[in-house]
Amino acid sequence: MKKWINAHRQALLLVLKKLYAAPLANLVMAGVIGATLSLPAGLYLLIDNLSNATSSIATEPQMTLFLALDTPAKAVKELDGRLRAHPDVADYHFLGRDAAWRNLQEKSGLSDALGDLEKNPLPDAFIVHAKNADPDAIEALQKEFSNWPHVELAQLDAAWVKRLYALLQLGTKAVLILSGLLGFALIAIIGNTIRLQILTQREEIEVSKLIGATDRFIRRPFLYAGALHGLVGGITAWAILYAALFAFNLSVDDLARLYASDFRLRPLGFEASLVLVGGSAMLGWLGSYWAVSRYLSRLEHT
Repeated sequence: MKKWINAHRQALLLVLKKLYAAPLANLVMAGVIGATLSLPAGLYLLIDNLSNATSSIATEPQMTLFLALDTPAKAVKELDGRLRAHPDVADYHFLGRDAAWRNLQEKSGLSDALGDLEKNPLPDAFIVHAKNADPDAIEALQKEFSNWPHVELAQLDAAWVKRLYALLQLGTKAVLILSGLLGFALIAIIGNTIRLQILTQREEIEVSKLIGATDRFIRRPFLYAGALHGLVGGITAWAILYAALFAFNLSVDDLARLYASDFRLRPLGFEASLVLVGGSAMLGWLGSYWAVSRYLSRLEHT
């Protein structure tokens, strides 16, 4: 065990010395990786903030059942009983046409103009809250209520929120696809960088193979180099996101004050940050493993 630890420690120290000897090249590599990773991470951050913003909006499944204008009081009572006995209705209340007319006059500021109308044009309505928030169940319930007698219209009041959630889910899939494509690109970039390092050490590797060095021994420092490139690149991407978020929040704060809101864009959480940095290091390791394995395979066949 001690021998294994010493072998890894020596490989890591060797890689750190080489990275320290070429700071500019490593800085450019970190910038390239950081800029590449900041694209999908920034899109994820935007979607996450939009999801958090919409989660504060009341999205309880709610429908408004508008009754026909000539609905008699007996029919209203029958509908009340059906709603009370319905297993998919969590809560409901009746909004009479007279109460709705008074509310419209008070809140619209057009009481004088509305007062000139000869009769109340608003229908009676039931405000219904469903138990199940599943979109398919809500649509089925809406169709059922639309077929009830005296129900003129069953309107889903939170339909726009469901459309927004569908768009957010589409954006999440776009982030996954973009992350996969850019991850593959990073593997190629880091693999090519490691391949150039291998070429500069080609004679040293060939001599090591002749004296009995194993593939694991030769591969080890390059794997550390690739992982460190990815790790530093992931930290750079996190720093880019944090700086961009700070700049955006300066403008968001001014806009939020105009609407008496305390909304702010939130940075990546601990788990998301860990995925970003750790995933970048893993991509660097994979790119390095791919490059070294290809070279060693070619070396064995020569």
